[in-house]
Amino acid sequence: MTTPARLVTLLEEFDFARERLGGRLAGPTVNSGNGVDVPVTVMTDEEYFWEPVPNCWSVRRRADGPGASAALLLGTGDWGRDSAPSPHPVPPPFTTIAWRLNHLTEMLTLRADHTAGTHRLTNAGFRAAADAAGAIAAFDTGATAWRAAVAGADDAALDTVGRCSYPHGGDPEEAFIDVVWWVNQELLHHGAEIALLRDLHRAQP
Repeated sequence: MTTPARLVTLLEEFDFARERLGGRLAGPTVNSGNGVDVPVTVMTDEEYFWEPVPNCWSVRRRADGPGASAALLLGTGDWGRDSAPSPHPVPPPFTTIAWRLNHLTEMLTLRADHTAGTHRLTNAGFRAAADAAGAIAAFDTGATAWRAAVAGADDAALDTVGRCSYPHGGDPEEAFIDVVWWVNQELLHHGAEIALLRDLHRAQP
């Protein structure tokens, strides 16, 4: 099957954003944007959980309970991600790398499942990573699964409303091409946020 041209562009964008974030998380280098490879150290647990301002939302031990202004720890297992029922707090709480990376990984993993898997996974059953190494590995697994779910789509699939039945968004009412575009935007903007937080942590006095 020939990949539709409009999907080729989106896959290239996804691959770029994924490689960029993966490099910023684990190194050993990342392209600076002008062709120069910049050395990168692997993210530490200290960075992963770093709370640069008071009352951050993060990933926490379930036994410790949710953080400030959070009502629950989302997911299953010994760790969960700070959350609250809708409507969420306004303004939104500042979130740690742990929170952002787990949110991104959950989104990729669940959308892959609701496109080409069991169609049963929910955020209540997602296991938040308890350390930086686990979070990096989980992100890579989720990104691989999502790309595989997308790569085989033909033009008819791209135009199919509800091809992705992800239950925590508008996916069941959207054409698949719009879902693919949205996931790219999530990866790009959360990836940039995570990279900036790493820079800020490194630049602390």
